[in-house]
Amino acid sequence: MSAWTLDDLARLIDHTNLHADATEADMAKLCDEAKHYHFRMVAINQVQSRFCSQQLAGTDIDTGAAIAFPLGQTSIAAKVFETRDALANGANEIDYVVNVTHVKMHDWDYVADEMRQIVAVCNEAGVPSKVIFENCYLDDDEKLRLCEIAREIKPTFVKTSTGFGTGGATVADVALMFDNVGDEVQVKAAGGIRDADTFLAMVRAGARRIGCSASIPIIEEIRSRMEAEGVDTIEI
Repeated sequence: MSAWTLDDLARLIDHTNLHADATEADMAKLCDEAKHYHFRMVAINQVQSRFCSQQLAGTDIDTGAAIAFPLGQTSIAAKVFETRDALANGANEIDYVVNVTHVKMHDWDYVADEMRQIVAVCNEAGVPSKVIFENCYLDDDEKLRLCEIAREIKPTFVKTSTGFGTGGATVADVALMFDNVGDEVQVKAAGGIRDADTFLAMVRAGARRIGCSASIPIIEEIRSRMEAEGVDTIEI
C-alpha cells in the first residue's frame, strides 16, 4: 500500500466528454474543470483535438483523442490516419478502439498489426497510447490474448471499455489485465465509474488511469471523507 494525496488521485483521472452533441462551450467547460481540479487529461472525440489543446495550452493537462470511437470498426489505415490527424491538431494522448470483429474471429495477426501500427505512430510522436479492449463483448480467453499481444507490443495502457458498450469497467477485469500485461504496460479503467468507492476499488485492483465523466463528484466525495477524517492522504 502507498499514500495518495487528493492531487495524486486527481492526476489519475481522464476527465471525459465524448457525447456526440457536445458543443465548444461544453468542451471549454470540460477543460476549465480539468484545470481547476488538476486532472491528468481531457478525453474527447478526435474532432475536438485542436480546440481542447488550445484551451489547455500552457498547462500540464493532456488532450486525449478517441480514435475509431466507439465501435472500432474502421480499417487500420483509417485509424492510423485519424491518429496522425489528431496529433497534428494538438492531441498528445491517443485512446483507440480495437477491431472487436477481428478479436471475436480470433484473427490475432490483424489485431497485432493494428496495435503495432498505432502504437508506432504514438511512439514516434512521444505520446501515450491506450488500447481499448471493450471487454463487455469478450470472454476471458480473448482478454488474455489481447493482454499477451499488448505485452509484446507495449502500448502505454490497455483500457477496459469505451463506456458506450453493453457494460463498463469491472474490478475483475482490471485485476485480470493488471496481472497479465507485464510491468511495462499499465491499465486504464473506464465506463460506469460514478462514485468514490468504485473509483478507489479500480485503483486498488491496479488501474493507473480512470476515465470518467463523474470526475468532480468523485473527487469531492473523497475530499469530504479526507476532511472528515482529518487526513491528507489515503492508503491504497
